[in-house]
Amino acid sequence: QVQLVESGGGLVQAGGSLRLSCAASGGTFSNYVMGWFRQAPGKEREFVAAISRSGISPYYEESVQGRFTISRDNAKRTTYLQMNSLKPEDTAVYYCAADRALRPGVVVREYDYWGQGTQVTVSS
Repeated sequence: QVQLVESGGGLVQAGGSLRLSCAASGGTFSNYVMGWFRQAPGKEREFVAAISRSGISPYYEESVQGRFTISRDNAKRTTYLQMNSLKPEDTAVYYCAADRALRPGVVVREYDYWGQGTQVTVSS
């Protein structure tokens, strides 16, 4: 069983930056693909980024490509999401998730464990 706790959300002006962290406990962290998803009010949860077990292969949703960077530190059991050039449409609750798959996936139901989420609000 893996427990995930996100942190780093907050209120930021458009064009600003935030860095989200996701700390994992339980299980063997390096055995999991890690992903970030987000859910805006009234919308379905959507894929943002994912990273392979080794941290070599990141994958991004098209709208965040070039602005967001996912990374992980297996020794610290932590996944990060660096978000730059934030836009009001990035406003959402951001969730990290862990998947026992061999390769990063983009589908919510593929992920086995989820954090409680952290709110990101971007003002215009």
